[in-house]
Amino acid sequence: MRVLVVEDEPDLQRVVAMALREEDYAVDTADDGEDGLYKSQTWDYDAIVLDVMLPKRDGWSLLETLRKTKPTPVLMLTARDAVPDRVRGLDLGADDYLVKPFELAELSARLRALIRRSKGQPRPVLDIGEIRIDTASKQVTNGGRAVALTAKEYSLLEILALHRGTLVTRTMIYDHLFDENDDSLSNLVDVYVSNIRRKLGHDLITTRRGQGYIIEE
Repeated sequence: MRVLVVEDEPDLQRVVAMALREEDYAVDTADDGEDGLYKSQTWDYDAIVLDVMLPKRDGWSLLETLRKTKPTPVLMLTARDAVPDRVRGLDLGADDYLVKPFELAELSARLRALIRRSKGQPRPVLDIGEIRIDTASKQVTNGGRAVALTAKEYSLLEILALHRGTLVTRTMIYDHLFDENDDSLSNLVDVYVSNIRRKLGHDLITTRRGQGYIIEE
C-alpha cells in the first residue's frame, strides 16, 4: 500500500514515514500544502496522513480542493483539540482525526481501518477459500498453516485481495507498491506473482494478458 505523509515538522515526518515503511508501506512525503496537493492529485494513494497547520496551504484547504476530484482516505493530524476544528475537518471530507501527540501504533491501526473500509472490507481478515490474510498482523495462512511471504509479495497479495473480483492493472500495482523514489525493474511484478502462486497455489491469481491480474470471486 502507498501512503502520502504531508507534515512540515521534519522530525515527526521522518518518524511517521519510517514507522510506516517498517510496516511495509510505500511512503511519499511532502513538507508543505502545495507539494502535498500536487502529489495527492498526481498519484492514487491508498491513504493520506495530513497535518492541519502547513506552510503555503493549510490542511483544510488542501483537503477541500482534493475532495473535488478524489475520494482518497484522509487521516488528519492536528495539535488543536477543539471540537470546532475536528468538525471542520470532518465536514470538509476527512475520514478520521488524530490529535498530537499520538502513538504510532494508533496511527497505524487507524490507517489500516481507513484503507480496508475504502476497499469495502471492514473486517481485518480476508478469506479466499482456505487462504486467510490478516491485514492487521500481515500474516497469511493456507489451510491453517503459516505461509512466509516477503514484504512486497504480501503487499501485492493484499492489493489483489482487497480488489477481489476486479482487474488490477500493472500500472495500479506499481502505483500502490512502490514510492516515488523507487526505480525497480519492470519485471518485478511478474516475479512476485510467480512466487505467490508457488507458495499459495497457481490458480489463486489469474493473468489477463496485456491488462493485469485478478483474484476471481
